[in-house]
Amino acid sequence: MKDSNRKQGAPSPCAACKLLRRRCAQDCVFAPYFPAEEPHKFANVHRVFGASNVNKMLQELPEHQREDAVSSMVYEANARMRDPVYGCVGAISSLQQQIDLLQTQLALAQAEVVHLRVRQNASYSSPNNNGGFYPASPSNSGSPPSRLVAPSRGKAVYDMDMVFDHANLGDPIW
Repeated sequence: MKDSNRKQGAPSPCAACKLLRRRCAQDCVFAPYFPAEEPHKFANVHRVFGASNVNKMLQELPEHQREDAVSSMVYEANARMRDPVYGCVGAISSLQQQIDLLQTQLALAQAEVVHLRVRQNASYSSPNNNGGFYPASPSNSGSPPSRLVAPSRGKAVYDMDMVFDHANLGDPIW
């Protein structure tokens, strides 16, 4: 038997009461939110906020809000254990910086796509030595590109699978 000095059927104390080494009462405010199977959950909350403060916060809240409050306290306590100065604000700030960087990269990529489309449209719309239907390039030699769908009003219309010849487009903008 694991708990030989315990009475049969007696519930084990919650993680909070176990850590605080006190008897877990029937109406223990911690028991529903800090089960005995997750002692680390209350340990971090206790280190950051203190058991007395957590008890006061939970007592002041209506029961339907306590679970959300405990989950917020656990998240903040775990963040404070990783970063004692900034806590979850540091994690949020880091994620915001990543978002800003990715949005900048996306804007640059979209600008390059627009730039390439403008160059492509300009090369197809200007008349050249082969009647204005196909772009002039050294490899063209008067034959139509392989992905040409149909000429339309003096412009070549290409399928979306068309492959660009990057050697003739110049340097990318980034």
